[in-house]
Parts: sequence; structure tokens; C-alpha cells
Amino acid sequence: MDIEFKNVEELYKRVCPALRVKKRILHKKGIEKSEKQIFEYLVKEKWSKSINLALNDIVNDILDVKDDVFKN
Repeated sequence: MDIEFKNVEELYKRVCPALRVKKRILHKKGIEKSEKQIFEYLVKEKWSKSINLALNDIVNDILDVKDDVFKN
């Protein structure tokens, strides 16, 4: 089943639970980032060159992004 999103905000709302999990993981490591900051990083650095990403790939990217990129 293909899921299509009309815009970035719609995608953000759909993946918010995964973003909250990543935020909690980062918080436990002393890194304070918001869900929006995590999402914006991935949009800019990971997904900007990608097309037709599956929802499960997007969620995996959120959970698998290295914590070090958020330490700055």
C-alpha cells in the first residue's frame, strides 16, 4: 500500500511518534533537540535528494540517525 503525502507538514504529523522517540533517546544522552529540529535536519541532509521513500524507510532514518550530528 502506497502512502502519499500532500506536503511536508502532513509527513511531519505522520512521523511525529517516531520523532518523539528519537527526542527521548537524545534527551537521555544529554542532547536537547525538538522533534521539529530532528525532522528539519533529516529533510535537509537525508531526504532532499530522495524520491519515493517508503514510510518505514523514513521512520528507520529517524531512529537510526547518529546522535553525534545533533551534539553541535
